[in-house]
Amino acid sequence: MTTNPPSRNRVRQLRTAAGLTQAELGQLAGISRTAVTAIEGERLVPSVSAALALALALETTVEVLFGPTDASEQSPAWAWEPQTTKQPYWQAEVGGRHWLYPAETAPMYTLLPDGSGASQLSTTAGSQRLLNKTLVIACCDPAAGLLASEFAQATGQRMLILSHSSREALKLLREGKVHLAGLHLSSADETEGNAQVVREVLGSDYQLLRIARWQEGIAVASSSRIKSVRGALRSKLRWVGREPGSGARQCLDRLLGNRSSPRRVAHNHRGVADAVNSGWADAGVCVELTSSEAGLVFLPVQIEAYDLCIPNAFLDDPRIQALLKVVRSTNYRRLLDSLPGYEASTTGELSAC
Repeated sequence: MTTNPPSRNRVRQLRTAAGLTQAELGQLAGISRTAVTAIEGERLVPSVSAALALALALETTVEVLFGPTDASEQSPAWAWEPQTTKQPYWQAEVGGRHWLYPAETAPMYTLLPDGSGASQLSTTAGSQRLLNKTLVIACCDPAAGLLASEFAQATGQRMLILSHSSREALKLLREGKVHLAGLHLSSADETEGNAQVVREVLGSDYQLLRIARWQEGIAVASSSRIKSVRGALRSKLRWVGREPGSGARQCLDRLLGNRSSPRRVAHNHRGVADAVNSGWADAGVCVELTSSEAGLVFLPVQIEAYDLCIPNAFLDDPRIQALLKVVRSTNYRRLLDSLPGYEASTTGELSAC
């Protein structure tokens, strides 16, 4: 006996491919943004006229938009190209897609790989349950492991943390490969910075979940005679930079002004601290937590808002609802507040972009 493959609409997939926000698609199709959100989340079955209008707006057919998924869509896909055919991977379901994440380097909260090589992928019931109980976050928060640990303990589910800069994380979110993207592109002088970047990159159908306000600044060796930001900028130092699109790179570019960007580049906050601690560089921008962990001198530059960006279409996902409870819990906020440079008075606040 054969069964038809499950029906899962492709509205969100084709909308993001077309570069449209939910509001823009709703306007083109003559329906509300809320209706688009509900249809994408499969909480609302569109009328025949609405389905036709959506198909017309997305330049496709109703059959393509709402028909059964084919085998290629049901099969797992690599979130990015693996290094080898036997690449170890983690796996999760995001937006109805089964993604494999190459386990190239340990994430900030280390999980043993789920398997090795897509050809050996397990299709057991236990494996399928694992897909739906994994929350995927792309971010650069060095304390993300604390959140993952609290999430696992409180919910019995797991959190996969992928180390990416703010704009890289937003790109993965736009491509539907992660549930949430962490960003810290908003300083005390630019309080709407995170929301503005989200609107520019993704549109307005997203929420920002405040995780913390943290201190970012310059890390220098404990043996250094430099005692101020001004002193660091006046000295001839070997700076370690960060990749474009990261909050630390944005901060460093402001500090250095018209000077050339550093040739030495680290790929996360701990990488910056390690570079200075090992003598590979004299100074770099990172959050206070990683500077403190490495025993470096920290020179505060600015307080930033660190948020997680959540698509409106994911808000009803049980994994997201569980995350909200954990982030707003007294225990997590207390633990976060105890970390060097972290401040949790606004942790758990949710705001629309």
